[in-house]
Order: sequence, then C-alpha cells, then structure tokens
Amino acid sequence: MSSRTVISGGLVITASDEIHADVLIEDGRIAALAVPGTQSWTADRTIDATGKYVIPGGVDAHTHMELPFGGTFASDTFETGTRAAAWGGTTTIVDFAVQSVGHSLREGLDAWHAKAEGNCAIDYGFHMIVSDVNQETLKEMDLLVEEGVTSFKQFMAYPGVFYSDDGQILRAMQRSAENGGLIMMHAENGIAIDVLVEQALARGETDPRYHGEVRKALLEAEATHRAIKLAQVAGAPLYVVHVSAMEAVAELARARDEGLNVFGETCPQYLFLSTDNLAEPDFEGSKYVCSTPLRPREHQAKLWQGLRTNDLQVVSTDHCPFCFTGQKELGRGDFSKIPNGLPGVENRMDLLHQGVVDGHISRRRWIEIACATPARMFGMYPKKGTIAPGADADVVIYDPNAEQVLSVDTHHMNVDYSAYEGKRITGRVETVLSRGELVITEREYTGHAGHGAYTPRSTCQYLN
Repeated sequence: MSSRTVISGGLVITASDEIHADVLIEDGRIAALAVPGTQSWTADRTIDATGKYVIPGGVDAHTHMELPFGGTFASDTFETGTRAAAWGGTTTIVDFAVQSVGHSLREGLDAWHAKAEGNCAIDYGFHMIVSDVNQETLKEMDLLVEEGVTSFKQFMAYPGVFYSDDGQILRAMQRSAENGGLIMMHAENGIAIDVLVEQALARGETDPRYHGEVRKALLEAEATHRAIKLAQVAGAPLYVVHVSAMEAVAELARARDEGLNVFGETCPQYLFLSTDNLAEPDFEGSKYVCSTPLRPREHQAKLWQGLRTNDLQVVSTDHCPFCFTGQKELGRGDFSKIPNGLPGVENRMDLLHQGVVDGHISRRRWIEIACATPARMFGMYPKKGTIAPGADADVVIYDPNAEQVLSVDTHHMNVDYSAYEGKRITGRVETVLSRGELVITEREYTGHAGHGAYTPRSTCQYLN
C-alpha cells in the first residue's frame, strides 16, 4: 500500500539550511520539498505546520537500555526507552551491546538483538562494548564492521568490569585503523580513581557528592590526552564520549588543531547540571551520580563554547536510568555503590532547543549536533539526520513557542525521578513521524512496539 503525507507551511531546519517549504513523504521516505503553495500534491494525510519548525528526527548515539550495572539493570527497556525517545523527538538510537569478559563479541551482540527485536518504537543500531581484547576479539571486530556494527567502545575506567589497559586499547585501535571502525573511549583514569575512592571511604566520606570529588577533572583530561596519543600511534580516529570537563575539551581542541581525526561528545547533564546537584541533601544527590561526573558550574560555558567551535561535535544523552527507590539507594553509606547513570533520552532535543533560546547555539547548530553529525559520525547519513529527498521520513513538527515544565509527573521514561525536575523550558515536540508513520500525533502516542527497525551502519562519514 502506497501512502503519501504532506507537511505544509513549516520552517524546515537542517544542519545547513532554514527554508519555508512543504515536504512530501512517500512510502516512508522524503520525496520532495517545494516552495509553500506551489505544488498541488495529493496526499492521504496533510499536516499543517504553520508557525512550527519541521526538523529531522533526533539521533541519540549513546543510550544504555536494560544495561546491567552494579548488581542491577537500567530501568528503561527497549520498549519504554524508545517510546520515551519518540516523545522527545528522537527517532533513532544507537545503543551499546556488551561483551562480557571471557565471552565473544557475537554473544554480546546477539543478546542485545534479542532484547531489542520487536520491542522498539523507533529505529535503532548498536555499538559494541569491547571488554576483553584478544586475538579472537580482534578478528570479530572485522566481521562486525562488515555487517554494520562499525563502532567499538572501550573503557579506561571501571577496573575489573569494562576496563582495558593501554596495550589492549592500542591493539583495538590498530585493528580499527585497518577495518574502518571507530573507537569510542570512556576517558577517565580508573586505576587512579579507585585509589581516591578507597581513600575517601576510609576518611568516612560516603555521600554522593564525593563521587564527583574523586573522579577528578584532571583524571578525565589525562585519560583523554592518553587516548589521543594512542590513537595517533595507531593511526586511528577517536571519539571521546560524555566529555564533562573543560580540561578534557582543551585536550580535544589541541588535537583537532593538529589536524587529528579526534571527536568529542557531551551530554545535556553537563550543560545544565553541576556538582550543586550532587551535593543535594538527604541522599538526593545520588540521582545525579553518573560517570564522567557532573562538574562545577564554570565548566558549562566551556562545553557550550566547544559546541560552537566544533571542538565538540555531538550531544548524546548517555541515557542510563536507575530508580531512586531500590536502585540508587544501593549506595547509601557508600557512594561507590550508587549505580552510575541518568535518565535523559526524552529531554535532549528540548534542552538543546533551550540552548538556542538562551543564545548558546544557533537553530542550525542545534540540528547539526543532535541529528546530522551523529548520523554522519556513525554511518547513517543521509538516510538519517536530515530532511532531503531520499532520506527516511523521520520528521518532527516542533513548536518553538510552547512552554513546558520538565517533571517526573509528565515524562515517559521508566524512572521515578526527573534529573531536570521543575525546569521551565521553551519549545516542545508536537508530532513525530518515523519512516513516515505517526509515532506521536499532536502530543498523543500513536506508535507501537515493533515499528522500530534495526539499522546497520556504514563506517564513519565525518573523517578529514
């Protein structure tokens, strides 16, 4: 059955253009754009976007649905998490499949396919967490790249769980230099941090705020510098995830000034929250425990600056929610046992639009860091991340003037608190299409689990 939808009268915003245009969608793809009123297209459905923005669906390239961590699991399933993403104007996620030590990459990937298949409201892809670098793992990396899993995450943190030493990192980087994969790095000196954790607990410093104090900005900067140098030795590109510290941004900027293929991602929590939240009394600070940690407020300006100068290219969420009751509470009396992660997949597009309202970034830059660049970085462009003939019809009708208050009472993520409780913002998602199908229709959920399709990816399209 052929279907046609026309979106009329809106301001179409992409990373490169802002144009008043009517958009024709045919069989799940963008078929044409035209000057408003110049085409008499016949359609099964017409959506009036007068006074609204028509933007590409968001691409959130860093989520953790159902992730096992610290003896529990992230509280969003692929079903609840992708539904919440759609409510927030995100139409593609790239989640992380996990290799367990002693097991193959394939086992981890198969397990994540099983979790996601038939459950997603929007399209999804996978990165692969590499926890056990050996000859077999390295061979498997080649196979995964061929079948569309083209990025591999390593950890300089979490000794005994995900941690890779410099030799393992170098070997994986050398392999990715050959097979076209992109290494994503959690850059924190986990060995040193563990010493500081032990010392803090011995002094009786057990509250959530000490999570931020032991995971020092200098140890993020040191690890970022080391990852850059290892990538340079391997001749491989590098993507540093969840950059939170101005000192780490400086390392990325220096590498990029040298012409290296080094990229950085930050997250809304680092742009809007701070150590003030970690210090909230009565264990409330545990809601804000994530790694890399929230930093003092003065880091925010440097992160926004990095987004303007393209020393940071992407804003993802690192969505990894744990309920306050029964999950975050595992760390009462010992901050090191608080599950690390924040909910945010539903809030990213809105918070970044607030960044436009506040004058931090332009409208086109909003779309660039939230849609186009993540799609290019992870091999999905122009199928995802733009509004152009041939692209998937992942389209959001966005009301730039609507006001809303972020709250646990109104969000759709499966978690018992909002990291942004009570925050007033301007701008709200009104209608969302995923491959031409209405998932959110005028603030009502009209999608369904199983619509979302697995999306194999090509290699990074953002290299110099």
